[in-house]
Amino acid sequence: MLKVASYDIVFQEVPGEVTLALNISSCPNRCPGCHSPHLWEDIGEELSDELLRLLIERYRTGLTCVCFMGGDQDPDEVRRLAMLVREQGLKTAWYSGHSFVPSSRQAVFDYVKTGPYIETLGGLKSATTNQRFYRREGDQWTDQTYLFQKK
Repeated sequence: MLKVASYDIVFQEVPGEVTLALNISSCPNRCPGCHSPHLWEDIGEELSDELLRLLIERYRTGLTCVCFMGGDQDPDEVRRLAMLVREQGLKTAWYSGHSFVPSSRQAVFDYVKTGPYIETLGGLKSATTNQRFYRREGDQWTDQTYLFQKK
């Protein structure tokens, strides 16, 4: 079971999208220097199908994407909920702290951010980051991390 600790409409986490960002608690990664250590705790409300549908309906006007910020403790549930989002006609994104290159298993997502936060390397805005932001284009994943970095 995933729990949502908070949510907001955001514009930077997924470039070019108006995104409902769902902050998932019980993060197993516990990265040193994490900007959201409160999400390490088991807090918030169960992210049920009903709650997800309610949030989508509440913010439907202008919304183009739903992003799961976390959920590494239960990736199968994140994928299942992403399928529900797609049924609502919205794009899907997942910010994961795990290191992997998206594969066909992640095909339910339009965007995937991977990699733990390593304080000395910085986040997506840093030129030295280990984190990667991918966009799915058909069957291919394109690294678009550069969109977060100023030239």
